[in-house]
Amino acid sequence: MIKKTLYFGNPAYLSCKSNQLIIDIKNDQNEFTFFELSDNDKRYFKRNQLNSKIPIEDIGIIVIDHFGVVMSHHLINSLLENNCAVVFCNMQHLPSGMLLNLDSNSLQSEKFRTQINATLPLKKQLWQQTIRAKIINQAELLKRKGKNVKVMERWAKQVKTGDSENMEAVAAQHYWKNIFPNRIDFFRARIGPNPNNLLNYGYAILRAITARSLSGSGLLPTLGIFHRNKYNAYCLADDIMEPYRPFVDSIVCNISNDGDDFEELTPIVKKNLLEIPVMDVYINDELSPLMIAMQRTTSSLAKCFSGKLKKINYPIFPPV
Repeated sequence: MIKKTLYFGNPAYLSCKSNQLIIDIKNDQNEFTFFELSDNDKRYFKRNQLNSKIPIEDIGIIVIDHFGVVMSHHLINSLLENNCAVVFCNMQHLPSGMLLNLDSNSLQSEKFRTQINATLPLKKQLWQQTIRAKIINQAELLKRKGKNVKVMERWAKQVKTGDSENMEAVAAQHYWKNIFPNRIDFFRARIGPNPNNLLNYGYAILRAITARSLSGSGLLPTLGIFHRNKYNAYCLADDIMEPYRPFVDSIVCNISNDGDDFEELTPIVKKNLLEIPVMDVYINDELSPLMIAMQRTTSSLAKCFSGKLKKINYPIFPPV
């Protein structure tokens, strides 16, 4: 069963009792709104009750988007013990930090060792696979928008070990010029024109999913195969999420189709972006929720580090 994604955008006190998340709402709130997304319930809904309980073992990600949300130490510890990623948002309502369990695998020290001892040729091969998978998914998304993608498909085949010729950047330039047809002057930047704000939010959720899966696979999210910024605590997550980015882009494309600027991330927009963990992808010749696919990806990566596999399992878009 895929884990739930919870979003809290109102003041609340969150605690733990009998391994249940307890939601206590202030009495002066007439209505308490939050998202609860899972594989069999992707709806955004409202609860008018003052108390609610959710089994902690069912939770995969919690997004805290209000400074009035208070969490007990017991709850935080219980969430981390169950490998739940807790994401905190800043004053602009964008994810800015994350709590993550670093002791969620029984063979953790052994897997850390294989990760640390990975050779440079192995890392270059893994990065080649990663960038090739990313460009293939970018090409598929453009293809579904009626674009000619023969050049993208050729670039994917031309990715060399370590992406020494930087085909990622070549493909990205073409991709971002064509992905939003109603924004012909769009350029991708962390601080840039809309819908960059939607992309930033979606990628932050994807990053949490990736880091959580890496931790569950016994890997250290800090030690990347390509990203190596000394100030970045999630270099490996930033590596492995690359082929998954086009799935986020597809949601953002659907949101921005009506031409709105989306200066403000409305609750409905956030709800759509928080569906990322439960969106369908295709991996190992079968349909799978993205969160489950990510677990397969990080598990295969751990086996690549240990020498049991030579290729990372990455998803593609489901057949039309």
